[in-house]
Formats: sequence, C-alpha cells, structure tokens
Amino acid sequence: MTEDSAFGPATRIVHHSYTPPDGFVAPQPGVFKASTVIFPNVAAMRSREWKDKSGYTYGLHGTPTTFILEERLCALEGGLQCVLVPSGLAAIANVVLALLQPGDEVLIPDNAYGPNKDLANGELARFGIRHVLYDPLDPADLAARITAATRLVWLEAPGSVTMEFPDLCEQVRICRARGVTSALDNTWGAGLAFAPFDLVGDGSGNLAVDISVHALTKYPSGGGDVLMGSVITRDGALHMKIKLTHMRLGLGIAANDAEAVLRALPSIGLRYRAHDVAARRLALWMQQQPAVAQVLHPALPGAPGHAHWQTLCGAANGGDGAAAGLFSVMIDARYSQQQVDAFCDGLRLFKLGYSWGGPMSLVVPYQLASMRSWPASHLKPGTLVRFSVGLEDVEDLRRDLQQAMGRAFGAT
Repeated sequence: MTEDSAFGPATRIVHHSYTPPDGFVAPQPGVFKASTVIFPNVAAMRSREWKDKSGYTYGLHGTPTTFILEERLCALEGGLQCVLVPSGLAAIANVVLALLQPGDEVLIPDNAYGPNKDLANGELARFGIRHVLYDPLDPADLAARITAATRLVWLEAPGSVTMEFPDLCEQVRICRARGVTSALDNTWGAGLAFAPFDLVGDGSGNLAVDISVHALTKYPSGGGDVLMGSVITRDGALHMKIKLTHMRLGLGIAANDAEAVLRALPSIGLRYRAHDVAARRLALWMQQQPAVAQVLHPALPGAPGHAHWQTLCGAANGGDGAAAGLFSVMIDARYSQQQVDAFCDGLRLFKLGYSWGGPMSLVVPYQLASMRSWPASHLKPGTLVRFSVGLEDVEDLRRDLQQAMGRAFGAT
C-alpha cells in the first residue's frame, strides 16, 4: 500500500504525489494558472523574492507563463522590464498612479487617446494632479508648457484618430533636457515601426523614451478577443515604482489571455505588414474620391507629420517604411453628419466597432469638435471617419467602400 492509498479518494485527488518528468519541450510554453503558489518550507516562504522574478510567491505576482510573456515583449520593444495589466488604459493608469502625487502636473498631447484625457479630467483631478494639453505638432509649445511641477509627459505617435505624427525625437530631447519623465503610447508602432528605446537607431539608446505602454489588445493579440496592456521600461528604479504600484493595485491578467498573446506574437510582424500594405492601398484610393477632402495616414506624403514618420519609420521593410493598418478621412463638409452615418451604416465588410489590430476591418465616425481643445489648422473641414483595415482581401474592401460611398454621397 502506498502512502497515498491510505487516504480517502477526495484527499488522494487533491494531494496526489505524481510529478511529470522534466524535459518536455514544445513550440509554445506551458500555461500555468495559480492564485496559490506552494512553498517547500517556511524558510522558502519567508525568503523567496517576487520583485526580481527569481521566484514565485503568489499568482498575482507572476507565473512562468506571465514571466515568459513579459520577457518576449521586452525583446519586441527593446526594454528590460515589463509589467502586464488588464488593458491598455490600465497601463496608462498604472503609470500615472505610480509617478504622480498631489501638486504634480502631467502634459498630454491634444490628439491623445481619449480615455487618457478622461482619466486626467476625472481621477487625477480629484487627486489634486493637474493636467495640461499641448500641441503635438509644435515641440516649442511642449517646451513652453513644462513647468517646475511637471513630472510626466505623455507622447503619442501618431495621435489617436487624427493620425498626426509628431517630431517624437525632439519631444524626447525636450523631456530629457528638462528632467521630465516621458511615457509613449506605443500601441500604433507595436515595437515594429520604430524602436522606442533607440529612436536614433544606432543601438546606443542615447535617445529613448523612459516608458512605453502598449495595448496588447491590438497587434500582439491580433484576434480581437483579448484585453491586455503592458508597461515597459529600461530603468530599474523607474520600473520598481511602477511594479510596486502594480502590486498594490492588485493588477493581474488571466493565464489563458497570456497564452493567447504568446501564441500570436510569432506572427505579429507578418500581420503588421499585411495590415500596413492593405491600409496604404485603400488610403491612396480614398484620396481619389470626390467625397473625401483629406486622408490622414502618416505614411502618405502631405499627411500631417509625414516627414517625421519618414525619419523615424521610413527605413523599415527595405525602405518602404512601416505603419499600422489605420487611417482616417475627412469627408467633405458639404455632406451632412446623417450622410456620413449612412455611409458607415452602408458598409458590409467594415463593421462598426471600437479597437483595431484584429482580422476584421472596422469603421468609426467621430465628432471631432468634442475631442479637441482647439482647432487644428492642418485638418480640412468635414466629418472624420477612421478605418482599421483587417486581413480581408483588399479588393473586396475597396469595393465595399465604393458601394457605400455611392449610396451615401452619389456617384464616385
């Protein structure tokens, strides 16, 4: 009789002593799910450290699955440390709550991701933290708005919805010169269009953002079915501030979600390129349509900030450059909001829905006046519509755009 057989069946199931042999190797890492982590003895429980990934203490502080995902994301973006959070917005919140306190000030570009501004208007304002908006296309405006109270500057390349590409290198130089921490929303670049921790591309890291946040919901996941974010750094002290706040807030992710991102990561480069190629083809076609007053895509000559995109992203893909599969258009002001809405409703393959980076093409009409603090002279009058180009056949997508435009705006 074995030791296990002396117990009742329920106890034998819970405390079964079998351990599988070592040496199992497969393309995908194992999925470890745990809240409780078992220690061999009290000494190990008291001495084991989770902050440096040298051991496991509790599921919220990491498992082999999440540690592997963190390290692969660092390899993608060029960072050294990473924390995983439940969404891209949670990544933004993790950063500001770790670094700001009452009396501090944060600068946000006027074209930033809307929920970032909402967080500043809501919780940060209630905590006594002031926020100031700046012109993303004017580095001098950024420099002028930094004060002695400024502790953090948010950067976005390109801007959310209106897609202006800033002079990111100059913005980072300004932050460095003034001793202010810079945090980049790098969801669009995805670690593929440019290297946030090596903006000059010489491997020195002499010009780098301090923090890169990434909505893994988009391209790293790739399926439109996972919510997750990351915060990546290169500075150990900065990382520890973020990590300790991450722990105190109880931020965690599900092992199956980590598995989904790990499975998708090997194909991110192929998918990103496919989205890019299709989006540029459609953006160029849209430039020729009479109902379209302006196409906003940083890789297109004449688009706001195109020269800055060319400098930072133009050498990728053998000189073709790299860009996400997003673009926006300004529908000419002679068309009403009702007509624009009818155009979006009339699309068959482009579905109405937020987010991007998945296999299905999406469209969203925006009311720009409610999203910006001051008029942008580089944007032509009209109604803005943003497209996220998926992985469908690009000619099918073009025909879908054509038929919907014909119904809403007349012959094109």
